[in-house]
Amino acid sequence: MSGGVDSTACALLMRGQYEIQGFFMQLAQSNFDFQKERVEHIAEKLQIRLTVIDLRHEFEQKVLDYFAGSYFDALTPNPCVICNKEIKFGLFLDAILGAGMNSMATGHYARTVLKNHIYQLHTGRDPKKDQSYFLSRLSQKQLEKIQFPLGDKSKESIYHFVEENGFYDFRGQESQDVCFMDNSGVGDFLRNRPDAVTTSGDIVTSSGTLLGKHKGLFRYTIGQRKGLGISSEAPLYVIALDLANNAVVVGSNEELFKKEIRVHNLHWLSGAPPDISREYKVRIRYSHRGSIARLILENNSRGAISFQEPQRAVTPGQFAVIYDDTELLGSGVIE
Repeated sequence: MSGGVDSTACALLMRGQYEIQGFFMQLAQSNFDFQKERVEHIAEKLQIRLTVIDLRHEFEQKVLDYFAGSYFDALTPNPCVICNKEIKFGLFLDAILGAGMNSMATGHYARTVLKNHIYQLHTGRDPKKDQSYFLSRLSQKQLEKIQFPLGDKSKESIYHFVEENGFYDFRGQESQDVCFMDNSGVGDFLRNRPDAVTTSGDIVTSSGTLLGKHKGLFRYTIGQRKGLGISSEAPLYVIALDLANNAVVVGSNEELFKKEIRVHNLHWLSGAPPDISREYKVRIRYSHRGSIARLILENNSRGAISFQEPQRAVTPGQFAVIYDDTELLGSGVIE
């Protein structure tokens, strides 16, 4: 339970089918006390027991260190993907099962299907709310113990459902994408980390022309145009972060497009790679709708993805997530 509309709807739906209990994670939420009070109120109204699981130390080690370390290595991370694998459906799920529960239900907009003894993960029916991308690193062991009762539903229908059950104060209360961030922003959060690498360096063109100075590589990401502190006749965008030379490389919009990308740490939800003679849809970030591509595998964990059409602002550190229609097959980390 998070105190939001989705987990509340999940509890309402499951309450009619199972004996249920509520569980709430204590991580590094900037508004933890408010959120905990809200969850307690909802659990009391639902007349279910609530247990708080303290995972602050583990969250710091597995998510915050990864988040900050990626930026300091000139990569752009996705903490939600790692949190789902390591914390929410890792240690949190273990704690829930250890408390005697048979399975864990969450308010994610995704679906699981058991086929030929393999748990498949599919997109949520509501394309605007589908959250399968963030679940792309889960294992068969995890999928076996998870239920997604909202997977076939639309967001608007969920609001109506909880309102019919006496919960009226959720609209306009969507949770933050990054739960541990407050209003300070990514740059300030990273600058205040004990392992911060804030060394300034050069801003250069792809041909090596010096245009200015940057304020630390962690403050920049691929495709960025604003806030560069440089002037030019034509628009310039960040096209690369050169960690070896501590340089931000800028170029034209055309230089942002790539037709082939390399990926490592490939993970297949079924445990085995798919048929590489076929084409698949690949999303290179959560907000990306996906484009048709072929897979070129060196082995089970490394390879390349070749798109039919060049893709803009491919960002190292993000996850390339591979789909066969609605089924999520696997993912790899973009190099």
